[in-house]
Amino acid sequence: MEVTDENLATLANYLQQTLNPDPNIRRPAEKFLEGVEVNRNYAILLLHLIDKDSADMTIRIAAAITFKNYIKRNWPVEEDGQDRIHEADRATIKTLIVSLMLKSPEAIQRQFSDAVSIIGKSDFPEKWPGLITEMVEKFGTGDFHVINGVLRTAHSLFKRYRYEFKSQKLWEEIKHVLENFAKPLTDLFVATIDLTTKHADNPQALKIIYSSLVLICKVFYSLNYQDLPEFFEDNMPIWMPNLLNLLQIKVPCLETSDDEDKPGVMEQLRTEVCECAALYALKYEEEFGPYAPGFVTAVWNVLLSTGPQTKYDALVSNALTFLAKVAEKNAYKSLFEDPATLSSICEKVVIPNMEFRESDMELFEDNPEEYVRRDIEGSDVDTRRRAACDLVRTLAVHYEQKIMSIFGQYVEVMLKKYEESGNTAWRGKDTALFLVTSLASRGSTQAAGVTRASPLVDLAQFAQTHVIPELSKANVNEMPVLKADALKYIMTFRTLLPNELLITTFPMLVQHVNGRGVVCTYGACAVEKLILGGMVPRQVIEPHAPALLSALFTALGNTTDPTEHNEYVMKAILRTLSCLRESALSYLGEALPKLASLLAVVTKNPCKPHFNHYLFETLSLSISLVVKSNPRAITAFEDALFPIFQEVLQNDVQEFMPYVFQMLSLLLELRGPEQAGGDGEAYAALLPCLVAPPLWERAANIRPLVRLLCAFIATREELVRSSGKLTAMLGVFQKLIASKTNDHEGFYLVQSMLYKFGTTDMQPYTKQVMTLLFQRLSSSKTTKYVRGLIAFLGFYAACFGADPLVDLIDSIQPGLFKMYVQRVLIPDLQKVSGSLERKAAAVGCVKLLCSCAHFREGSLGDQWVGVCQALISLFELPVDESSLPDDHFIEVDDTPGYQAQYAQLACAKSQHADPLAGIDDPKKHLVESLLAVSQAHPGFLPPRVAALDQPHKQALQMYLAAFNVQIC
Repeated sequence: MEVTDENLATLANYLQQTLNPDPNIRRPAEKFLEGVEVNRNYAILLLHLIDKDSADMTIRIAAAITFKNYIKRNWPVEEDGQDRIHEADRATIKTLIVSLMLKSPEAIQRQFSDAVSIIGKSDFPEKWPGLITEMVEKFGTGDFHVINGVLRTAHSLFKRYRYEFKSQKLWEEIKHVLENFAKPLTDLFVATIDLTTKHADNPQALKIIYSSLVLICKVFYSLNYQDLPEFFEDNMPIWMPNLLNLLQIKVPCLETSDDEDKPGVMEQLRTEVCECAALYALKYEEEFGPYAPGFVTAVWNVLLSTGPQTKYDALVSNALTFLAKVAEKNAYKSLFEDPATLSSICEKVVIPNMEFRESDMELFEDNPEEYVRRDIEGSDVDTRRRAACDLVRTLAVHYEQKIMSIFGQYVEVMLKKYEESGNTAWRGKDTALFLVTSLASRGSTQAAGVTRASPLVDLAQFAQTHVIPELSKANVNEMPVLKADALKYIMTFRTLLPNELLITTFPMLVQHVNGRGVVCTYGACAVEKLILGGMVPRQVIEPHAPALLSALFTALGNTTDPTEHNEYVMKAILRTLSCLRESALSYLGEALPKLASLLAVVTKNPCKPHFNHYLFETLSLSISLVVKSNPRAITAFEDALFPIFQEVLQNDVQEFMPYVFQMLSLLLELRGPEQAGGDGEAYAALLPCLVAPPLWERAANIRPLVRLLCAFIATREELVRSSGKLTAMLGVFQKLIASKTNDHEGFYLVQSMLYKFGTTDMQPYTKQVMTLLFQRLSSSKTTKYVRGLIAFLGFYAACFGADPLVDLIDSIQPGLFKMYVQRVLIPDLQKVSGSLERKAAAVGCVKLLCSCAHFREGSLGDQWVGVCQALISLFELPVDESSLPDDHFIEVDDTPGYQAQYAQLACAKSQHADPLAGIDDPKKHLVESLLAVSQAHPGFLPPRVAALDQPHKQALQMYLAAFNVQIC
């Protein structure tokens, strides 16, 4: 693709079409751009179009967004993946992007800033050493549009320092940044503050200048997050007094915003300063000590002078967080010890910021999902209430007696006022419930809620007196905020409340699922948490099951708008069915058509990943339960689901394809080989598609696709043979085994093929399989690969014989098996992990020691002692967790079931068949095999056993004695 006016016009035309609301116009344009983005110069064309002043601004912004997304998708090259950007394009992009970004309008500048950040994460500093220098040079321009562009980019680039784990690479990068950026940033900070005085009478200039200070503070925070840099420690006398001044300064012309929701530049600046101060108070208390009292006073004044408007929420939240960080440090104890101070904090700061405001009520009524996310999920959006709770919790830990006494009085007053007012003072009770939750909590986990509480709060008594009365009222929609608070209290303290109380409360929770909005969600959430924690056993749930499932399915609604689907309700349905299991069968007849119709709806717009996941889990569980009870029912499921699955695959709905593959595997396995009828044609038509290379290019598809192929191998043996797809499956194996990320899936696939088809069908391919395995071993010997190889060769020896294995490998290269034994099997056997893998490795070793002529009288005889000692170490010692040299090339999560963008369905899991099911105890198998070889070849074992070192010899004698065996 050459950079010509004609190509620019074509690109602009397609970008215009991607903005069209008509999917018949929009989708082809998106597909066209997706198709041409692999062409050389595609990104350069986009950059030229963005830079073209004569082009329509909407098109330029669309091009900038497209460019950013292109960079996001293609710049990082996945391990084993192909580079989709030409090397020359990469160099050109890095040459052009910074200067182009800085001269672009702000809307485009923001997109470029994100793109620089993505490129920087992969290339900076090694492959882009000049980036910081190029950016710093722009500080000298004095043009704040340019300076702010640099700062915005610096913030995008450095903000990952706030959450990345410490590593040598990260330290080296931060050191490089500090050496080149810390002093220019400090000089810019001082110069910008000077400009605030010079332009004090120019509101427009001040707004831009203070916007720069906001960005400077963000960058300062990121650069200080991992550790206190020496430069900033030396320059604290410059930074801290100026930051303190920015917290206190009043700029009337910038503080008169009429917008109650959107923070102005001064609110943003104070918010950032509070965050920087909180960081220093928490992590660098000794260095920050001299400045702490001044900041505490200034933050206190900010809190007292800030109104309840939404625009101040982030500022108040950060200010409260700062006080909490200071309060938890012994060095600052004197600032909080006075009871009058604590009383003042409670009355003037905590209670006002815990109070339920009109904006909270709007959220509660109009956007229940967002309210729940902020309240119980702890979303990224900081709330005043959460920050006030954190402050109370910190104070309660360090000044427990005083806090309980002072705050307890306020709680009593608010609760009494509620009772006396005839329920009109409900906001006071809402605040009181929040306060009690904060005061009592001492430790919590996501799974169990609060696990430790203050001994000074009687949780059960408080629940009986103030919580259950709210839940026991007949009208579940009366006083909805207090209903939500009461449900949340039960959820929060579920592991600490008496079980009888929870069982008594359970029917009330079920009733509240019939409520509206937040009340319904909290009811469902509370039910789910109690079932998950086992606080409410199955026999308690069963009598309430009809009412509970009816309420949950009613709450699910018949909505055809996926944005209205409630993930908490779906999760509660899943948990309830999972607990009831066979007892739920009578409810599933009515439920399953509704679940299938929901699946058809979300397929068209998969916008709620959690809801979708629980929906697939619920369907998988329901299918398993029904088919196990009535095997013939599987045809009905296939009839209902196959058209939906077909739509997912035809429309390339990427989010759902891994789920569909898992559910197809489940259906195949449940149908089993004995039911080869049914929808046989549909499965047969599917098989050729599964080995098509494009499907395997997406990381999320790989594990479920391997699972599906293995399900075909296990249940449709003849179909796989007759389809002629064995060779294609081996092609898939070849691709997987070459990948450091997916080699374990390659072992699983080829083992399934050998286990099912034996060496007859596989005979033409076994030498090639082994050749590929040893080529990969020589090119990249990672720990994960070595574990897989040892277990796989152990499986092969156990199933097809040790001598055939040795002969097969030596046919690739004479003496290769001996090299494998010396360099891999003996030194690395103990690295094998996983019960089935260790068993396969152990049984394979037994076969070599006791059934292999090569070990008995051939060239491998001198390896007998080494293999035997390695096997005994496998039995006696824990897994060797040390790594091999090649491991540093990869970062892979070996936890079964998780991969980037892939979520395993727990309810559709494969029950991996144990190919060595006939052997229960590998130690016993060793002893029995030694006895057999001793009887068949007297005199063979004693000299070898005598050559074992003492610890291994003793262990072997123990095995023989345990099974009452003697060898000769």
